[in-house]
Amino acid sequence: MIATTMTPESVLQQLHWRYATKKFDPSKKIPEEIWKVLEQSLVLAPSSFGLQPWKFIVVRNPQIRNQLLEHSRGQTQVVDASHLVVLAIKKDLNTSDVDRYLQRMSEVQGVPVENLQKFADVVKGFIKQIPDPLDINHWSTRQTYVALGQYMTCAAMLGIDTCPMEGFIPAKYDEILGLPAQGYKAVVVCPAGYRAADDKQATRPKVRYPTEDVVDYID
Repeated sequence: MIATTMTPESVLQQLHWRYATKKFDPSKKIPEEIWKVLEQSLVLAPSSFGLQPWKFIVVRNPQIRNQLLEHSRGQTQVVDASHLVVLAIKKDLNTSDVDRYLQRMSEVQGVPVENLQKFADVVKGFIKQIPDPLDINHWSTRQTYVALGQYMTCAAMLGIDTCPMEGFIPAKYDEILGLPAQGYKAVVVCPAGYRAADDKQATRPKVRYPTEDVVDYID
């Protein structure tokens, strides 16, 4: 039996309810118990090989968020939303990162590291020769967007608004947040909170192609 806490109808309802929120209500904050679930939606996000080539920076400092606004093409969601998450990749992922993950796997699953050698060889071989036309940072970025999708979907299920944003200057974000020294690079930003009552985008119908135009079944 499949365990579920939501009906198919309610899931569909929340997916229709979700939109890229253009205007947040700065007076409304996400309760801590709800935020902790969203935090775990990032932590528990799937990634290829389980490598988790990312870090999620939650910017709570208002002064820093104001600095980031200057490099966000005037998008005030950066300062008005309850929470601001900057999703960053681990730059130039390498075999030492694989070793770190294998050590964690050994600790969590109670498996000796030496028993994981075959898996290690497969993963290390892959990251040394990423299939064209990607390089390792492009691959890591794709993985991070998987985490973004899970985060946004979980937010919608909890009645939390989000707005994925690529309209920012990554180098400036990196500088302000001190990411280069940590070996990370910002790739996408996602404010979260509650929509403003006067955000006209909230009531506009979603524009999507008909299902039959975008979903094919091969029987």
